Amino acid sequence: MITMTVNNRPGVLNRITGLFTKRHYNIESITVGHTEIDGVSRMTFVVNVDDERTAEQIIKLLNKQIDVLKVNDITDQAIVARELALVKVSAAPAIRQEIYTLIEPFRASIVDVSKDSLVIQFTGEPEKVEALIELLRPYGIKKVARTGTTAFTRGAQKAAANQKTAFII
Repeated sequence: MITMTVNNRPGVLNRITGLFTKRHYNIESITVGHTEIDGVSRMTFVVNVDDERTAEQIIKLLNKQIDVLKVNDITDQAIVARELALVKVSAAPAIRQEIYTLIEPFRASIVDVSKDSLVIQFTGEPEKVEALIELLRPYGIKKVARTGTTAFTRGAQKAAANQKTAFII
């Protein structure tokens, strides 16, 4: 997992995603947003790679890019990772209370109600977002929109000895 800070300029995202495209790596998710510093954005990519050597190669290439300020590999560190999901579910009035009871332990909320559906908003770890979507599937999911993962390290942590298979950049 890697987070990256970059200068917020036109073309930066395109150049960085081009690095992955040229090497035939599929980006599973990407988030980009402003940071606490004017003109600086934080990027978070999730990309599967085969081995640690490949990951190190990607990091070196990213560090060479113009407008890249800092690249941090957080794959083996304790992190706080979150994703936002909006899920539109078929919901006749008779089953709305049942759905509300189902989503409550996830701290999800209903943000829109129509005659035949509900829109549920949920923020959490990517695994929990996936778990809630699977629980809602039997009710009839009409649409799903997910933001992708964004993450921070929890503080000064020692790296774990896990094998690197997914990266957040």
